[in-house]
Amino acid sequence: MALGHEQVGVNKFKQFDCVVDYSDHYYYHQSKPNQKSNSHGTMMINNRNTMKRIMKEWEILEKNLPASIFVRVYEGRIDLLRAAIIGASKTPYHNGLFFFDLQFPSDYPNNPPKVYYRSFGLRLNPNLYNSGYVCLSLLNTWGGKGTERWCPDKSTILQVLLSLQGLVLNEKPYYNEPGIKPAWSWESYNADVFALSCKTMLYLMKKPARNFEGFIAAHFRDHASVILKACVAYRNGRVRVGLFDGDAPVGSKKKKVNVSKKFKDSMNELYPELYKAFNRIGASVKNLPEKLEDDGDGKPANGIIGKLKRFWEAMTA
Repeated sequence: MALGHEQVGVNKFKQFDCVVDYSDHYYYHQSKPNQKSNSHGTMMINNRNTMKRIMKEWEILEKNLPASIFVRVYEGRIDLLRAAIIGASKTPYHNGLFFFDLQFPSDYPNNPPKVYYRSFGLRLNPNLYNSGYVCLSLLNTWGGKGTERWCPDKSTILQVLLSLQGLVLNEKPYYNEPGIKPAWSWESYNADVFALSCKTMLYLMKKPARNFEGFIAAHFRDHASVILKACVAYRNGRVRVGLFDGDAPVGSKKKKVNVSKKFKDSMNELYPELYKAFNRIGASVKNLPEKLEDDGDGKPANGIIGKLKRFWEAMTA
């Protein structure tokens, strides 16, 4: 169900809460037929130590979550958890929302939680596969030594979430890939990541994660203008992708960064879709253009000069 005009402020959305509906949780649908559950589908965790530790995790999250992470746990499935992470400033993920579904194993904390990234089929980070697989040493899904890996006595869900935000969704995710690099430079990869983050925004507004509908709408209403201005600034090469701070004038003609034709085309395509989606949820975007039609320096992309410029960009992209 797509988002509507419901005016719920982000500041009214609890950072941590216990809810009932887990019907769209990834691990609810991945539950094995032989898992023990009661007639209501409630996961039966028979290990008292595991239950006690999960309750402790809830307590830690409720008291210590940073302002940029929101969590929902489930009354009928204490083994499930969902987290929303807001992309940090000065990264290509800024102002984006990224959702993770977690499941505590029956022997928790002897083994780390399972974590699934709600990717919509997009791979916007070397650690986050388009299948939803999360590659992280703390989850024992990647190599590591000592405290880098899961420690039953010390590691926590809060630590996992902070690692996803700080170590995975970072300013230069290009360097997270130890093997063959995903692009020819970190700048080029950041451009690809920002475009994929924009696509993720569109998917989230079309199909919001359950129990986060109001939060998603409120978040994008609050940040729509900055996101659209960032699209313009990055497309026109006024600032490196990830570094837009919301203050650069949209009409500025000064160029600082080379921009590929591929990225310009992606912004030309995504910007009007974002504009329409933000407008549908009641964001204040009327003062911004509905689509990008200039050639990157504020002038119409027509005439001989515009055609020559586009030809040169195509040859050098």
